[in-house]
Amino acid sequence: MMTTNLFSDETERKLPVVFDRDGVVMATSRDVADYFGKRHDHVLRDIDNLLKSLAPQNWGAKFREIVGFDEGANRDVRYFEMTRDGFVLLAMGFTGNKALEFKLKYLDAFNRMEAALKAAALDPADILEDPAKMRHLLLTYTEKVIGLQAEVADLTPKAEGLDRIATADGSLCLTDAAKTLQVRPKALMARLSAMKWIYRRAGNGHWCAYQERLRSGCLEHKITEITHGDGSTRITEQVRVTGKGLAKLARDLSAAGDTGALI
Repeated sequence: MMTTNLFSDETERKLPVVFDRDGVVMATSRDVADYFGKRHDHVLRDIDNLLKSLAPQNWGAKFREIVGFDEGANRDVRYFEMTRDGFVLLAMGFTGNKALEFKLKYLDAFNRMEAALKAAALDPADILEDPAKMRHLLLTYTEKVIGLQAEVADLTPKAEGLDRIATADGSLCLTDAAKTLQVRPKALMARLSAMKWIYRRAGNGHWCAYQERLRSGCLEHKITEITHGDGSTRITEQVRVTGKGLAKLARDLSAAGDTGALI
């Protein structure tokens, strides 16, 4: 049976959190719990109970279980990603004075992002036949080119420490990024948190990247599927710093004169 918690006034100031996963709008159990003012372990229990009552073919596309490694706590943390249908199934059991209002706001967030994704997937033939759409598209790409030129200038080596990371391949976990920058891991994580690069959800020690940092290419979420000897699998997720992120951190820390304080 699904649990119900009281809603706090604090929840009214929050916004529903959804994101794009390969063209599908998703939400996480952690964000849903946070928005509805519920304990995450209670929401996990609700989802587990829900999945027990559904055939696998009916929930496999709606819920995706993920185990992400929390570097700070040095342990795995568990949560779910869910589609709109999965959210609706879960939220059916949420009751209370604010429940209906919050459900509608979350569904509105799903609607808005789905509309944005559809708008982004324009039909080339339709664009070519509409001069107004063509002008808009050209303007959009011009702005993107200007933005890319600014990024190239931003990545040009300008500060001490960039030589250390010029040959870095791929992305690094937070601990390895700290070693590359020659600072203490805990100090770097605290600085990244203060700089709004990474954050922890309430009641969960797992580091997550802010969407702005993901969009800028400074951070990424790496998802890995691990197969155990018994044939079972699990999904792990980890925040990683990209080469661009390393370059920006090295430059910013050097310019601010903070590198020594983090060693």
